[in-house]
Amino acid sequence: PYTTLFRSVKVEEYIKNALYTGHLAPRERIIEGDIAHKLGVSRGPVREVLLRLEAEGLITITSRRGTFVRDFSMEEVRSIFKMRAKLEGLAVWYMRQRMTPEDEATLRNSLNKMKSAAAKGDDEEFFYADMGLHQTIWELSREARLFRVLSRVMSPVIFQIARGHSSKWPIVHRYENHRAYCEMILTTPLSRVDRAVERYFDELYSPILNAKVPNGDERGRRPAVSIRWPR
Repeated sequence: PYTTLFRSVKVEEYIKNALYTGHLAPRERIIEGDIAHKLGVSRGPVREVLLRLEAEGLITITSRRGTFVRDFSMEEVRSIFKMRAKLEGLAVWYMRQRMTPEDEATLRNSLNKMKSAAAKGDDEEFFYADMGLHQTIWELSREARLFRVLSRVMSPVIFQIARGHSSKWPIVHRYENHRAYCEMILTTPLSRVDRAVERYFDELYSPILNAKVPNGDERGRRPAVSIRWPR
């Protein structure tokens, strides 16, 4: 029924938004009843969404312990960022092959949203515009399976890790970095553009990719992010 579907979508949007913004932190417990009460729904839609998010690898459900936001080891984070670099390079290659003037205008419009957010100093708006820019690139590849894989790889938790890494830079610097990235993917010869994208992400995330884990424990955990439930 439509009402049941609406409730399910409402719950999923709420939880994913909490993950994207860091209001739900890695290893943080998710309580069905709290979400159901907050959103004015029964536990059924909440349970349904949590099972779906577990299948997507965003949360873990453990009998007798409960439901928790999934955490990622440094090894997993490195692997994901390397995959993202290769996959986005492929998306850019497809995008450039098929690009129309309208596509370029769409991409520049996404960049302008970042510029506007940077001018206002609005970190939250900038974060969503940043996600929107990259998702626009994936969509413009016109490769549906590639878009789905990138969306799965760059889950809300991973986007939040990337945000935590870049937030130490001034917002204007972050915008200029993205402006340069857009110019690079639009002007680099097609035969070299995928490798250029890989190099860009390798340099951008080199502090994460080259990070040392204390005592040589490659499975070491990242520090937890403080939790602030969205209002």
